[in-house]
Amino acid sequence: MNDDRCLSVVMPCFNERATIEAIVDRVLASPYTEELVIVDDGSTDGTREVLQKLVKEHDRVRLFEQNPNQGKGAALRRGFAAATAQFVIVQDADLEYDPGEYGLLLEPLIDGRADVVYGSRFQGQGAHRVLYFWHSIGNRMLTLFSNMLTDLNLSDMETCFKAFRREVLQSITIQEDRFGFEPEITAKVAAGHWRIFEVGVSYNGRTYKEGKKIGWRDGFRALWCIVKYARRPSST
Repeated sequence: MNDDRCLSVVMPCFNERATIEAIVDRVLASPYTEELVIVDDGSTDGTREVLQKLVKEHDRVRLFEQNPNQGKGAALRRGFAAATAQFVIVQDADLEYDPGEYGLLLEPLIDGRADVVYGSRFQGQGAHRVLYFWHSIGNRMLTLFSNMLTDLNLSDMETCFKAFRREVLQSITIQEDRFGFEPEITAKVAAGHWRIFEVGVSYNGRTYKEGKKIGWRDGFRALWCIVKYARRPSST
């Protein structure tokens, strides 16, 4: 076994047939990946059949199936419960975030400085695809509002790329079933006084035509979750 392998990659997946094989290959190519825990959240486009084939081909891939679709938060809740490695990272099933950058997020965890690491799309020198102006403004405003209520100084609360010591996740109960996971976990990590670091990562965002799923309704839910969980630290 590779001595560097210390990471459970938890991947929520819903209708990602176009990218799932490529992202699985990239995750398994990382020297840090001990296991890839995929939660298929009711896919109907043939993704699940591809995943069932990949499980047979790769002994480090574990697949959990949910029916019907329950949302990203629900998929992550199940994946976190199944993770067994020392560290856990969230990886979407598309190609927006690069598994080749796991080392950047893991460094503060491995050397004992951090309990949680966020990969910021708004810091660093990595390549970033230029897309939606109002999305970037919305992300920054949600991050600002979250920071005001949690007393953190994050630059990208909404990033998918979040890495944790496994015991941090085991101490938190995730309640949100959809994209409210991001503000919820941020509020609960802050309430738990865990050491949080942030590192710059690259970002290859996709368009709605290419499969992007988050919408304006999720932004309003995020606002509600920021208020709800920042004012209820006992809900960790």
